Amino acid sequence: MYKAFYGLSDNPFSIAPNPHYLFLSDRHREALAHLTYGLGETGGFVLLTGEVGTGKTTVSRCLLGQLPDNTDTAFILNPSLTELELLATLCDELKISYGDNPTLKQLIDHLSRFLLANHSKGRNTVLIIDEAQHLRPEVLEQLRLLTNLETDTKKLLQVILIGQPELQLLLKRQELRQLAQRITARYHLLPLNEDEIGLYVLHRLQVAGRFEPLFTGKAIKVLQKYSGGIPRLINLLCERALMAGYAQSRVPIDHHMVRQAAAEVLGEIEPTQHKYLWSTVTTIVLLMAFGVSYWLLTDKPVNAATSLVSQPKLEPSGANPQELSTTAAAHEVAHPINLSSIEPQQALVASPNQRLLNDAINQSRNIDTAFAGLFSVWGKVPYKGLTACQSAVEQELACYQQQGNWMSLTRLNYPAVVYLVDDHQLDFYGAVIAIDGEQLLMQLGEQQLWIDKAWFNQHFSGTFEILWQAPNLPMMDISQKSSPGQLQWLENALAHVSNRNARRVNQFDVPLENDLKAFQSQHGLKADGIAGNQTLVRLNLYLSQQGPRLTDNGASR
Repeated sequence: MYKAFYGLSDNPFSIAPNPHYLFLSDRHREALAHLTYGLGETGGFVLLTGEVGTGKTTVSRCLLGQLPDNTDTAFILNPSLTELELLATLCDELKISYGDNPTLKQLIDHLSRFLLANHSKGRNTVLIIDEAQHLRPEVLEQLRLLTNLETDTKKLLQVILIGQPELQLLLKRQELRQLAQRITARYHLLPLNEDEIGLYVLHRLQVAGRFEPLFTGKAIKVLQKYSGGIPRLINLLCERALMAGYAQSRVPIDHHMVRQAAAEVLGEIEPTQHKYLWSTVTTIVLLMAFGVSYWLLTDKPVNAATSLVSQPKLEPSGANPQELSTTAAAHEVAHPINLSSIEPQQALVASPNQRLLNDAINQSRNIDTAFAGLFSVWGKVPYKGLTACQSAVEQELACYQQQGNWMSLTRLNYPAVVYLVDDHQLDFYGAVIAIDGEQLLMQLGEQQLWIDKAWFNQHFSGTFEILWQAPNLPMMDISQKSSPGQLQWLENALAHVSNRNARRVNQFDVPLENDLKAFQSQHGLKADGIAGNQTLVRLNLYLSQQGPRLTDNGASR
């Protein structure tokens, strides 16, 4: 339903254990390595445990895809069976024929003959039991007896037990101590941490065909809070959040959508509004108390204007002072105020500059206000009734969204709408219109303010959007099969970005491929050595000479 809207070729957050979507975190790599090691040993049992939804079944299916061709496998998904039923199911999985109403001895004899014949053919036999915590102790003991069939060097049947943490407790029972001693490898799969969640979400989106970030940094934090790092819950929450974003025609997926998804999927609603309301009331009461005390203890009011430090205005190229208003020249913009000396977490004694900043933040809760400021830098205005990006298209511009940090913003060197978060974790938006060293000129509401790097990094959520003039020519992928002209263009573009001299190339050689992969990795793209659409867009952003920039002399790339 929403795949075309997000540029996806598949549903990236299906809870089906699809090995193509397997995200190999460090934990998953270790789990897969332990299973592989256990199967390579001479022992009979390998153990994999983990909480519900941590990816145990997906890891096991990935293992199946890596087994050598000379391996016969039996996969039992429902182990709530008797001894007779389990052995009959094992025979069915291995395609072993047995008569009607077989006895336990007959099934064991059939299995023994099959295992010996398989070994003589140079074939291995592996039994994988999922949800093994449901196995009865007597069934586990029967499995142990079955693995007694062995040669001088190896067991003829290898068993992988996959289950929840209760399986570990089951195997500690006194009557199962012999089986526990035969486990040659065991691993407990833990949930993902916050960094891994971000990589996990990005990985699944890339497998489904989208290489641009879709979830904000705050959205990932909320995902971690409500999912606990459980991949299955992450998938459910992301799926519901994508549906909400599609219904609202909104990109990116922010923390509000994820929180709402958690309320719908898990039935958990955090009383954030009450928390923020109480915080606001407390702040107001303290400020009033300070104000009254200050009035009683001083005999002369302070003129707020006397403490504001005016700075010469740094005007981006192509803009005039009136055009830098968020209402597109509807109001006169004051001189930028230098707030670089303000501590963001300063005590509740609000200086005039701090009060000015707070007022500007409160006027910047609507992203359309920030986009109006960005349009004005380009000498344009957004159209009423259209979204910002629709207005851009109507005026031969394009929107481009990216996630990154201060370095990403300065490297790209375009004026941008930035997604910000205040001290109460509430969203607001600003338009960055110039950068000078470690300071940037930001438009918040009707006010232009000089902000330092530390304040920006503390409040920046990691998402920003720019306007740019995209080339009219079609962007064709550049790879090993491309023409010499395309390869030379790619070499020239990469050299320009790296501030080096271009080489003359007529083939897709190793240095060109390495430079391309380095550029892709540096910019969060899939480093596949093919200059596809996303890579070409990013290169053309650097090559474009159209429109304003944050600095006159360009940014370091």
